[in-house]
Amino acid sequence: MASFAVRPLNRSNQNTSSFSPARLFWYAAICFLPLASCNPTKYIPENEYLLHKNKLKFENRKIEKYQLRSYIRQHPNKKILGVRFHLGLYNLSNLGKDNWFHNWLRKIGEPPVIYDPRLRELSRDQLRQFIRNKGYFNAEVTDMATFRKQKAIVSYHIHAGDPYTLRELRYKFEDPTLKDIVLADTVRTLLKPGVRYEQDLLQEERQRLENYLKNRGYFNFSKEYIYFEVDSTVGNHQVDIILGIKPYQVRVTPARFSTEPHRKYRINQVTVFMDFDPVEALARDNSYFSGLDTMVYRGIPFTGKDLDFTVRPRVVTRSNYIMEGNRYRLEDVDNTYEHLSSLRIFKGINIQFFEDPYRPVGPDDDYLLNCQIQLTPMTRQSYTVEVEGTNSSGNLGVAGNFIYQHKNLFRGAEIFDLKFKGAIETLTENESGLKNTLELGAEANLQLPVFLLPFLNKESFVKKYDPKTRITTAYNFQRRPDYTRTIANASFGYRWDGNRFNSHTVNPFEFYAVRIFNISPDFMDRIRGTYLEYSYKNVMIPEFTYNFVFNNQNIKRKSDFIFFRFNAGMAGNLLTGFHKLVDTPKPNGAYRLFGMEYAQYVKTDFDLSFHKVLNESNEFVYRLFGGIGYPYGNSRALPFEKKYFSGGANSLRAWHVRSLGPGSYYDEANLRYPNLTGDIKMEANVEYRFKLFWVMEGALFLDAGNVWDISARDERTGAEFKWNRFYREIAVGTGLGFRFDFSFFLFRLDLGMKVRDPKEPDHLRWVIGTEKWTLKDDFTLQIGIGYPF
Repeated sequence: MASFAVRPLNRSNQNTSSFSPARLFWYAAICFLPLASCNPTKYIPENEYLLHKNKLKFENRKIEKYQLRSYIRQHPNKKILGVRFHLGLYNLSNLGKDNWFHNWLRKIGEPPVIYDPRLRELSRDQLRQFIRNKGYFNAEVTDMATFRKQKAIVSYHIHAGDPYTLRELRYKFEDPTLKDIVLADTVRTLLKPGVRYEQDLLQEERQRLENYLKNRGYFNFSKEYIYFEVDSTVGNHQVDIILGIKPYQVRVTPARFSTEPHRKYRINQVTVFMDFDPVEALARDNSYFSGLDTMVYRGIPFTGKDLDFTVRPRVVTRSNYIMEGNRYRLEDVDNTYEHLSSLRIFKGINIQFFEDPYRPVGPDDDYLLNCQIQLTPMTRQSYTVEVEGTNSSGNLGVAGNFIYQHKNLFRGAEIFDLKFKGAIETLTENESGLKNTLELGAEANLQLPVFLLPFLNKESFVKKYDPKTRITTAYNFQRRPDYTRTIANASFGYRWDGNRFNSHTVNPFEFYAVRIFNISPDFMDRIRGTYLEYSYKNVMIPEFTYNFVFNNQNIKRKSDFIFFRFNAGMAGNLLTGFHKLVDTPKPNGAYRLFGMEYAQYVKTDFDLSFHKVLNESNEFVYRLFGGIGYPYGNSRALPFEKKYFSGGANSLRAWHVRSLGPGSYYDEANLRYPNLTGDIKMEANVEYRFKLFWVMEGALFLDAGNVWDISARDERTGAEFKWNRFYREIAVGTGLGFRFDFSFFLFRLDLGMKVRDPKEPDHLRWVIGTEKWTLKDDFTLQIGIGYPF
């Protein structure tokens, strides 16, 4: 059995020169930020003051301070880690010079915020009003400004007192026809006895009632018809509220309105305008519509310039919730918008309603609405050429992609993607000069807006879960100095929505065929007869996978959100069961499929991140990742493609990709072409992100984690996961990054620095601050596209 040459890096033998790139780097970083904000009162006029800080004193924990701060009219200059970076840039300019450099500094910087006593008084009044609107009717706010060295500190002290609570809610129906329908929903009211009085709560109740009535046919109803009368004189810090609903107003003349009961509407006719051209319709007005042809599909007229529509009508009917004869429901309109948008084939979706001039005779009959759905298709075919620089394991290269997309392949909203990719990187090898890695590949994806399962393809199921079927085939060729590998892949799976925040993906069929050849003699000698050899064999991977994603991010407003992804997969179980059933021979101790051994394992992992938004310019991101794969039965080790790795632009950024672990294992031979993997992965990251100027953002980060092997058969010293030592093998890295947000993509540079290196002996693992730090061994520049997580 071959043995591995394991040599811990002996830092005592390294250059001990007093010059340390690490120290120089951090000294420069530490000195730069204060330098940028030195003399913050440089441009403050005489007898004026720089607003240094706002202080809020409020003992009531039922109202968050961030809510109060939004009512303060004047805020100090923005800070990054306590430093007024943007003010410092502004102060670096010379106000007496009008050239591009000083103008640029003033543009990207921020002028000093000069204390304004009028804004202080306005802030005090608005804070008082806000607190009273929260139910603290007797609240008072005192304010004070203190001055020192041309700086002002403004303090606000809020004396809230006891809040008022709701004693009784009564209704007043000026339109008696709404009485029964509104009272039937009082169990869902937000205004329950004992709840603290809040004006925001009243507005939420108005909006809730508006949506409730609009979902029951009241198309023209709005929250403006709802009003409140609040009586705070009942004593004992309680209020009585009367919720009133006004009757419907009808314009009789331009200056006069009459009132009548609110109208309930039913859908009369739905017309879909296919291939709608809004520009031409606006220019030609009625002549545009009169020249259109019409066909009827499932009772719905489909209209267009000709009847050879870009999209088949059945695709639209599966996404349409607005049906003739149904009561008008706001939820149906929202769902129609959402499902039509999810098809990704329309650049314009416009749903309009028009009151039908005819009303059926009878006091209980509904008014009628005609609906028009105007659909403007996207360009069906497109191609993209991408060229980008790469930096894997510290080796520079270039990659290119050619992507062809058809958004409506068979006129059924099928999205077809065809991608050709290629990449080459130059590897620097200490012993034999330069070598290259080459990667070539092609991938085809077809997404269908239905489930390819007859019993799950009913229109009701499609409307409820918005299912998708995805078929993928791919082929990849990789040539590395130590081996050449080809991967053929085919998969078939389903995706559907659970609710607005989560989705599910199941791939009942995912098949990989991996062939490895041209293994270098040196690499073969190192793995021959070892546990690692089983990960570098030709193998078939018949896999079943499940994926769950939760994401409550609000893309319309920057706010806190959670992202969670869970993956689970298993391979080879059905095949092994079949082989055992028919008593198939096991050459070399493993069953085969098409002449190749197939993998058998279970694997699961999760990825959890929390984004904490401090303000528009500052944000913290926390991330946890954990995963484990266990080979058994027909496999002695996980296939290389299914193993975990650590390091790289989206992992521990102080290490190159696949250059960390497993555990405390270290092999100097792997420094040439890092390819270290494991069966278990743990990782934690914290990142502080802040806006700088122009498109530039900054980040400070801390990464920790490692990978381990699960099997005791792994001969590599320190590679196996052990409960009594794994925590001592956690790697820690830190660093800073710069990001350039160009809207359509984000370019990222992260400079990682090792803090704790598990490959070192126990007493030398905390490497931060040692004189043996070197730029080559302990710093890593990572290049990436998009945020790391």
